Amino acid sequence: MKRILALLLVLLAAMPLAAAEVWDEPNWYEVFVRSYKDSDGDGIGDLNGLLSRLDYIRDMGWRGLWLMPVMPSPSYHKYDVTDYFDIDGEYGTLEDMRALTAACHEKGLRLIVDMPVNHTSTRHPWFQAAAEALASGEDSTMVGYYNFSRAGGSGYTPLDGTEWYYEERFSGGGMPDLNLDNPEVKDVIRRIFDFWLNDVGVDGFRLDAVTSYHTGESKRNIALLAELKAMAEQLKPDSFLVGECWANLDVIADYYTSGVDAFFLFPAAQAEGFVVSSLRARKEPARRFATAYEKTLEAIPEVALAPFLCNHDTGRTVGLVQGRSNPAVAKFAEGLLGMLNGRVFTYYGEEIGMVGSGDDPNKRLAMYWSDDDMTDQPPGTTAVEYAYPSVAAQQTDPGSLLSYVRAVNEARLDFPEISGGANAFILAEDSLCLMERTLSGESCRIAINFSGKEAGRLSVGSWAIARDLEVGESAAAVSESDGEAWLTLPPYGIVILKD
Repeated sequence: MKRILALLLVLLAAMPLAAAEVWDEPNWYEVFVRSYKDSDGDGIGDLNGLLSRLDYIRDMGWRGLWLMPVMPSPSYHKYDVTDYFDIDGEYGTLEDMRALTAACHEKGLRLIVDMPVNHTSTRHPWFQAAAEALASGEDSTMVGYYNFSRAGGSGYTPLDGTEWYYEERFSGGGMPDLNLDNPEVKDVIRRIFDFWLNDVGVDGFRLDAVTSYHTGESKRNIALLAELKAMAEQLKPDSFLVGECWANLDVIADYYTSGVDAFFLFPAAQAEGFVVSSLRARKEPARRFATAYEKTLEAIPEVALAPFLCNHDTGRTVGLVQGRSNPAVAKFAEGLLGMLNGRVFTYYGEEIGMVGSGDDPNKRLAMYWSDDDMTDQPPGTTAVEYAYPSVAAQQTDPGSLLSYVRAVNEARLDFPEISGGANAFILAEDSLCLMERTLSGESCRIAINFSGKEAGRLSVGSWAIARDLEVGESAAAVSESDGEAWLTLPPYGIVILKD
C-alpha cells in the first residue's frame, strides 16, 4: 500500500497544473447561503434566493462560486453534516440545487461546494448507530467509521452512557472525526463525490480542514489528498479541488505535492498576511510586498495560487485595514489582492465593505442588498455593523467600493496575464512597485503606489496606460520629459500598462 501511495503521489505531482483554464475563472466568490438572499420570506437565505442573484454575481466579474456547506445539519453553519446526499431543508431541495447548478453553467459560472469529510455531526445516523452499538456491547460496522478509544486524552470527547471516547478535533461542536483509514469510509466518500459531481453536477469541492484529516501528520494528509484528487478526476475529469490548509508557506507548498489544484494562500490573508501588512507598513511597503510575493512564487507555481483576504472564519477586510472611514484604503486592499496570480477568492459582502469580527456569526452577517432586503442575522450574532451603504446604493455610485471591485475583476478578465502569467519585478522601492506578467507571448505591466500620496516619476518607455484602477478622484497620467515617458500614480493607484 505504501508503495502504491508513493507512486500515486509522484504521478500526481508530475501532472501539469490546469494553467490553460486559470484565466477562464480567475475570480471566485464565496457565499454563505443562509445570509445571502431569502426567496420565501422566512428570513433565511436559500438556494432559490442565490439563483436570483446569479446575474449580479456574473456582472460583478466573478466566474466561480463556492458555497459553504448546504447539506442537512443541526447547526446554522452546517459544517456538521447529517446526510451527505441531500440539501438542508432551510436552503431548499435537491431539485433547487440541481436548478442552481444548471443556471450557473448557463451563465458561465463554475460551482463548487464545501465538502467537510474530516468529521460528521454526532446526529449523523452513522455516529448514532456506532454509539448505540458501543453502549449495548453489540457489533456494528459503524463503529469503524469513527475513532473510538477507552483511554481518551487530548482531542477525545467522552461518549455519553459508555466508558468510550471519540476523537473530535473541533471540540465542543458535536463533530466527531471520521476514520479516514477505513476502506469502507473511503468507499462512501467516493459515492458522495460521485453524487455531487455527476448527479448534482457541481464542478468540484472546497475541502474543509485538510490538516485535520490526520492531525499533526502532514505526510498522511497529503497521501489522502492524493487519493481524493485521483478519485475526483476519475469521476469527473477537470473537476476543481481547493483545500483549506491553514498553515505557513512551506507547509502549504508541501501539500501541493498531493496534486490538489489549489490551497488557499493563508500567508497572503488576514492582518498578518503580506497583502495587508505591506499596505500598512510605514517603511518600504513596496519592497516588503515584493519580498513576500517573490518568496511565495518560488514556493508555489503562479497559476496554482488561491489568494484571499478574509473568509467566514476571519475578520473582514475593512476592519483589517482600518477602512471604516477610509474607503480609499479599503479599495486599495481589494485592488492589491486582485493583482496577484492564480484564482482570487472574495468573500460575499467584501464588495460593499461589510464588517465583522470576533464570534463567528459576526463574520457571517446578512448580505446588505438594501434596507428592506436582508436575511435575518445568524443565530449567536453579538455585533451588527454596516459601515458602508447597501448594494443598491453602491451600484449607482461609480466611485463606490462595489464599482471598484467590479473594475478589478474586469481587469483580471480582460488581461489574462494577471492571473496566469509569469511574474517579474522590475522595481520595488519605497512606495512604488512595477511588475511584469507574461503569458503565451502577451505581457502587461502593473504599477502600484502603496502611498496615500501621489507618486511619480516612473519611467514607462513605450508602455501606455491600458487600465487605471482609481480609488479616488485623481487619475494616473503619463507625461513626456527629456525624451522619456513618465508615469505619475495617484494615491493608492494601480495601473495596468500595455506596450
